[in-house]
Amino acid sequence: GGLAESQLEAATKALVERNSELAQTIITGDTEVDELEQNIDAMAIRLLALRNPVAADLRLVISGLKIASILERVADYSANMAKRVIALNQAPVLGPVSTVPRMSDLVRRMIHDTLSAYAQGDAVLAREVWHRDQEVDQLYNSMFRELLTYMMEDPRNITGCTHLIFMAKNIERMGDHMTNIAEIIMYEVEGEAPKEPRPKGDKTSMTMLDSEELLSSAKD
Repeated sequence: GGLAESQLEAATKALVERNSELAQTIITGDTEVDELEQNIDAMAIRLLALRNPVAADLRLVISGLKIASILERVADYSANMAKRVIALNQAPVLGPVSTVPRMSDLVRRMIHDTLSAYAQGDAVLAREVWHRDQEVDQLYNSMFRELLTYMMEDPRNITGCTHLIFMAKNIERMGDHMTNIAEIIMYEVEGEAPKEPRPKGDKTSMTMLDSEELLSSAKD
């Protein structure tokens, strides 16, 4: 979890500083997270086979398996961001880059607090993180509209803005994964997942439908 958090922080720094070397380091370092996930899988399988855990112990093992898989995916998103940083560094600087670090900081704090909730068995903190994802979605919606405006104003911005949209979406998905882990923690501690609908604020799918014709006309 700490590696996943630091990978996101480093990917954001690489974007802001236009540092392709740092971005490449993130891509290379992703294998360390993969290896840790494989180690956790092996330990969990061994526990299940030899100890036959039940009740709270079984929930603990299953939670560990699920959370390790999610954290590995979060690290993958950071590696994807790093790849786009390298591509983006070949183009002129774009103004909307400043919004990505704000999203990144929100999600990085979600990762940190989720890990704390897991380590402490704190379902209250996990639920608080679970509700916080909506703030990330709202910031993503705002950035998405801003980038569409840049692309429609000048078709030369389309390539760079597209990279930024995908990077922002990677960060937004990390926030979604933290809500997944928060639900797992609540299940592990309380014995059941939250019953209320997950709070979501991502409305870009509808915006995308409305903007396709505008982008097409901008290209022409």
